[in-house]
Amino acid sequence: MRYTITGKNIEVTEALKNRVIDKLSKLDKFLVDDLEAQVTMSVEKLRHIIEVTIPIKGSILRAEVEDIDMYAAIDSVVDVLERQLLKHKNKLRAKYRHTDTFQDAFVSGTMFAEEDGEKEPAIKIQRVKRFDMKPMHAEDACLEMDLLGHNFFVFRNAETDDINVVYKRKNGTYGLIEPEF
Repeated sequence: MRYTITGKNIEVTEALKNRVIDKLSKLDKFLVDDLEAQVTMSVEKLRHIIEVTIPIKGSILRAEVEDIDMYAAIDSVVDVLERQLLKHKNKLRAKYRHTDTFQDAFVSGTMFAEEDGEKEPAIKIQRVKRFDMKPMHAEDACLEMDLLGHNFFVFRNAETDDINVVYKRKNGTYGLIEPEF
């Protein structure tokens, strides 16, 4: 795997680069060699944040971890990525039989058989909500979302009559998701 390591508000030292490459090289046994991992490390006040994005065929593996120590964040992000890989592999094996992104031993399941000893539980929907969707503008949907105290709100757009979603972004602004036909 190839690595692109960048830093925001932090100097990416050789020790940090080596630690990232050393830890992410654990994923090499799961993935084919021609992939590129994009790693961004940043520091905001006392928060050390690492973000890793690995585009794989048909999907993107992405993990973002924040910690008070960059080395601890690096360790945690690898664990998150391993869980995502296992979940992605199981989804592909069950639905599509599409496995040319992974190494042969990973696809056959022999790598995790000894390590985990347990199967990942199936997704179970706990609760179903039903509600009337009155047509409204995106700005009104944002106000409604704030009144409810939610992070997102599903509504019928008054202009297009399509189902849209507004959501609150980390920086306090709002986002709109519109369907594309």
